[in-house]
Amino acid sequence: MKEIITGRLQAIRAAMEEMKLDAVWVTGTENHLYASGFSNPDGALLIGRDGAWAFEDFRYIEAARRSIPGEVYEVIMPEEPRKVWLPMLCTAADLCTVGYEDGTLTCRALAALQRDCPGVQFVPVGDLFQKLRSVKDAYEIECVERAQRIAEAAFAQLLPRITYAATEMDLAAELEYLMKKNGAQGISFETIAVSGTNSSSPHGVPRNVSLEKGFLTFDFGAVFEGYHSDMTRTVVIGKADNAMRRVYDTVLQAQNAVLETIGEGQSCFKMDQIAREIIDGAGYAGTFGHGLGHGVGLEIHESPNLNIRSGDARLRAGEIVTVEPGIYLAGKYGCRIEDMVCIVPGGARNLTHCPKELIEI
Repeated sequence: MKEIITGRLQAIRAAMEEMKLDAVWVTGTENHLYASGFSNPDGALLIGRDGAWAFEDFRYIEAARRSIPGEVYEVIMPEEPRKVWLPMLCTAADLCTVGYEDGTLTCRALAALQRDCPGVQFVPVGDLFQKLRSVKDAYEIECVERAQRIAEAAFAQLLPRITYAATEMDLAAELEYLMKKNGAQGISFETIAVSGTNSSSPHGVPRNVSLEKGFLTFDFGAVFEGYHSDMTRTVVIGKADNAMRRVYDTVLQAQNAVLETIGEGQSCFKMDQIAREIIDGAGYAGTFGHGLGHGVGLEIHESPNLNIRSGDARLRAGEIVTVEPGIYLAGKYGCRIEDMVCIVPGGARNLTHCPKELIEI
C-alpha cells in the first residue's frame, strides 16, 4: 500500500504544481481514502509539496496509525483546536495557497476554515480528484472486481429463493444480506427490486407487496475495500409474452452493440448514441430516458459519463464504466441490463460475468 499511496501523492502534487498550489486540504470521505489508504468520514489530510499530514481523532487514531503509511504521512491526533494547530503548521511549512474540495466542502465549513487560517488563501481545486480517480490502478480494479464477484454470488444464491409469495422488500433485503454474507463491507446503494408495473420506474422503490407477474428488475452492488460494483438484471415472474421478449431482446441487443465497440479512445457520446439508435429504431423512442452509463469506483457515480452531454470526452485505459440501456413503458413495465467494463489499452474487458439469458420464474 505504501507504493500505491506514494504514487497517488505524486500525481496529486503534479496537479498542485499545475494549479500553483502549496497544499491541498482533503476532507471528502472518498478522497481521504484515495489519498491515504484509510477511510475516515471525519478525518482531514493536508498534502503539501514536501510533507503530508493526516489528522484523526481519538475514535480513529489507532486504526489510522495501522493503515496510513507512516513513511508517507505524519499521523496526528490534535489536542488543541484547529484554529491553533492548522495556521501554525501552514506557517511552519510555508503554505500560503491551499486548495479545497469545492465539490464537497460546505459554505459553512469553508468559512470556518478561512476564519481559522486568516493568513492562508483557499482556492477551489475543481475536478482535480475526479480526474485522478477516474483512471484506476491495478489495486483499484481488483477491488471493483472483488465487489462484483460478491454481488454475482449473492444474486446466484437469491434466484432459487424467489417465490410468488415474496415481496419486493423481501428480495431487496435478502439480496443485501447475501452480499454481506459473501464478504461485502456494505452495499453500493439502496437495492432496487421492482416487479410488474413498479419496474417501469428506473429507480423504483421496493414495495411491501407480493411480486407482480411480469418483469422483475434488480439493480444492486457490493462494496469491497471502499470500492463499489454496479449491476442490473431483469428476470420474469411467470411467462414472458412476445412483447416482453421483444423489449428484453432489444435492450440486450443495444447493450451488446456497445460492448462490441467500447474501448480506449472511443467517444463517450457515441457509446450512448449506439444504444439509443437501436432502441429508438425498434420503435421505443422516448422510453430510454437516462444516460447509457457512468464511472464506478470509490463512488457509485463518478467520471466519466456516457450520455448525450458527454461532448468530446473519450474513454481512457483504466476507467471503469457501466453499460446499462433500458426500456421503460409507463404504467406497464420496464427492463434494464447493466454490466461494468474496464477500459484497457486497445479495447475493454467486461467485469460482469453474470449470465444474461432471459430467466422465467
